[in-house]
Amino acid sequence: MEIKGKTFLVTGGSSGLGKATAKLLADKGGKVAITGRDPVKLRRVAEEINAFAIHADVAKDEDIAKTYETFLEEFDHLDCLVNNAGIGARQTLTEYEKKNGNKVNKRKELTDLKREDFQAVYDINVMGAAMMGAKAAELFKEQKHGNIVNLGSTASLKGYPTGSVYVSSKFALRGMSQCWQAELRPYNVRVIHVNPSEVPTAFGQETREERPEEANKLSSTEIAHAIVSSLEMDNRGFIPELTVWATNPF
Repeated sequence: MEIKGKTFLVTGGSSGLGKATAKLLADKGGKVAITGRDPVKLRRVAEEINAFAIHADVAKDEDIAKTYETFLEEFDHLDCLVNNAGIGARQTLTEYEKKNGNKVNKRKELTDLKREDFQAVYDINVMGAAMMGAKAAELFKEQKHGNIVNLGSTASLKGYPTGSVYVSSKFALRGMSQCWQAELRPYNVRVIHVNPSEVPTAFGQETREERPEEANKLSSTEIAHAIVSSLEMDNRGFIPELTVWATNPF
């Protein structure tokens, strides 16, 4: 698919991987809309990367409906959905940790988990992605073409201690990607599941401030390049799943 002139909807596009992907798509001539929950930050980033801002929370059905209504009013049709919005499961920092400069919330152990911990993460990582994907699929089946990129994680490949909530949400997203591939290929719809390893971003930050890049870790730019390169493949083919690891993060 040639990026220039195509329309893209990127959820969670005001920071991290979403911002980097939206910027690269816009730089290549794509018509890009980004969604986000912080209206001030969203508008600032949209102006910075030449994108259209839609203030929305993918955990809310009414916001999803508004997102598509606003997008189609602005762009008429959709060529690609990038399901990027996601959160993790963390404990609130203690006052001691805050005073000592800890800005990264700790992951919860199994014995600390409550039902609401799963609900909060699944509402965005699973249900939000599913409902965004459902509406995109409706449009794509009618127009007989389209693309969905689901942002997974290497956490969807293997679990780890304290990862019950986040890891299981990414396993669920990976499973949905495989189901959508089987369901939508007859309509010329490509579903690409991308698993980045650790990328220093605002993810997990209580302040939602971007973390500085680390020389031995992946950057948002590399993941954006992987996503866009996958989309640029001729429409006769697609990459079902792409996992990107840092060469030596140790």
